[in-house]
Amino acid sequence: MLTSPDRSRLDDSVIEEIARQVSNLHKSGYEIILVSSGAIVAGIKELNIKDVPSEIPFKQAAAAVGQSHLIGKYERYFKKEGLKVAQILLTHDDLSSRVRYLNAKNTILTILSFRVIPIINENDTVAVDEIKFGDNDTLSAMVANLVDADLLIILSDVKGLYNADPKLNPSAKLIPLVKKITPEIETMAGESKSATGVGGMTTKIQAAKKVSLAGIPAVIVDGKTGGVINAVINGEDAGTLFLPDRKL
Repeated sequence: MLTSPDRSRLDDSVIEEIARQVSNLHKSGYEIILVSSGAIVAGIKELNIKDVPSEIPFKQAAAAVGQSHLIGKYERYFKKEGLKVAQILLTHDDLSSRVRYLNAKNTILTILSFRVIPIINENDTVAVDEIKFGDNDTLSAMVANLVDADLLIILSDVKGLYNADPKLNPSAKLIPLVKKITPEIETMAGESKSATGVGGMTTKIQAAKKVSLAGIPAVIVDGKTGGVINAVINGEDAGTLFLPDRKL
């Protein structure tokens, strides 16, 4: 979602818009955590690699180079708004070990207490298949559960969940509200693929399901729509809202 249409570089205009909206909410008293991808794409650009590497060491090298550029862009745009950012890189092990889980939670909460914006990404430079989250949708859900968030907003490259793939079916209709994530809803997600995401809509629905079970609502929206984060917070119709599990 942060990349240009051809995935060759980060889209600064999108990052700047996210920083602007988040800053406005932050100044209104909201505590916000960002979970952001983009390090590998940024690294590929800096290393002048034409194609996305398939070998893990090359991907990790690209992530190592690109992570500083990614966080640098966030730092630049948030600084324009008078805010500071903090970088946190996590692997699956950090949230599967009780001690490391609590340490991660305490670190994030302490950063928030300083009125700093935590920006979280998977630590691609060291993660291997056995310890990877696999996608930032899953990571965002786990972080939301970690800090007992009030809401998870998932920024996508489509407006939300449709009853069919809108890229293939012009008659596809947006589903504005999902009261419960049923097998039918999961099937719809499987038929709607993101052009740039790791897992498309499927991983986003699974992320919404994870937080729903913890009593946290989730919204999937088009992240490139101007003001969409503020629209969600203001209760305007935007994307697809997933209600939390009422059995809690």
